[in-house]
Amino acid sequence: MAKNQPPPTVSFTRGLANRNWWLGLFLLVVVLIAWSLRVLREYQRAVMFQLGRYVGVKGPGLFFMIPIIQQMVKVDLRTIVHDVPPQDVITRDNVSVKVNAVVYFRVVDPEKAVIQVVDFLGATSQLAQTTLRAVLGKHELDEMLAERDKLNLDIQTVLDTQADAWGIKVSNVEIKHVDLNESMIRAIARQAEAERERRAKAARADQQHLRLLQLELTIHADLGHDQVAAVAQHLFLGKRCDGFSRGLGTRGLGWTGHRIS
Repeated sequence: MAKNQPPPTVSFTRGLANRNWWLGLFLLVVVLIAWSLRVLREYQRAVMFQLGRYVGVKGPGLFFMIPIIQQMVKVDLRTIVHDVPPQDVITRDNVSVKVNAVVYFRVVDPEKAVIQVVDFLGATSQLAQTTLRAVLGKHELDEMLAERDKLNLDIQTVLDTQADAWGIKVSNVEIKHVDLNESMIRAIARQAEAERERRAKAARADQQHLRLLQLELTIHADLGHDQVAAVAQHLFLGKRCDGFSRGLGTRGLGWTGHRIS
């Protein structure tokens, strides 16, 4: 029996190997668990895929993901501020301008934002550029300069409707600048100057007409006063003459009666 027992050195080596194997297995399990744990912030979501198939959305907080078998695509839900580069726009009255804007949007459906479109940021940017040109091209330059709030709302409505299929919510659109070429600026300045001159002439004409009207009213008032005075004098004199005639007539009749009698 003693001959069949392994030497002490061999037993120690085997025991050390067993302990190393268990230690290695323990470390592997620890690494796998650490690799499987994921933590997402409050504004983040994870679109989960298992063997290539969509299985749901996870987050925020701590969750478990099976390594190799499951994959995730992280999506940020915060509002994105996108600066639309200057776009060449031809207005309805055939004026060429350069317009740039700012678009505010965010992801409201992470599943659609990942599955329905390759790059929702790039897609929203391109859609904003084409929508800006299409909407502003339906309006005249005066409307573009004077009704900017209305145009912002129109662009935002169109963008929000089309981007909804990608899980995107467009919350606001602001037109920043409308740039005109030098010739158009000079033409607008001439038009404004002509409009000011027209208004000044109209104001002078109105003032002159008002003065003429006041003069006419004054003349009518003066004439009316003179006419009233003349009529009153005429009536007064007429009454006196009438009374005098009646007096003469009475005395004459009396005198004639005297003679007859």
